[in-house]
Amino acid sequence: MTIASPQEITFARLPEISPEEILAHMNDPRVAEHMPLLTGRWDRQICDDFVKAKEDCWRRDGLGHWAILCGGAYAGWGGFQKEGDEWDFGLVLKPESFGLGTRIARKALAFAKSDERIPFVTFLLPPSRKHLRWLERLGAAFVGEVDYAGSTFLKYRLDTE
Repeated sequence: MTIASPQEITFARLPEISPEEILAHMNDPRVAEHMPLLTGRWDRQICDDFVKAKEDCWRRDGLGHWAILCGGAYAGWGGFQKEGDEWDFGLVLKPESFGLGTRIARKALAFAKSDERIPFVTFLLPPSRKHLRWLERLGAAFVGEVDYAGSTFLKYRLDTE
């Protein structure tokens, strides 16, 4: 794990984070408020399967979700996942890190802009998210509502080229 300054945002791989830390994060009811696909409590098996699935994305696509660290401490997870021909960016932060979203997104999107595999990024956000001006400030455009795994999401797109 990287030693970082108190406010530095860094990325690590999810297996570097203790399962207990991820479980506490994903079982916090404040996290579930904006995650319609999160339908129940996580246990160790769900956590292990989640980390394995995210690592499988790295093996398959050469890119995936990171553990996000602020000052070396786990702040949440997020990154890019290939969905068909699109790279979707997702970010799930611990409640005490909610205010870091724009900083983290800017750093991840700078990575995307430097990666020739990623001509654009999509964002799928639940309709419960009301504060979306940060997406406009980044230059993302609203595409429309989409169904994903039986839930409605607001889809945005940001060109990276």
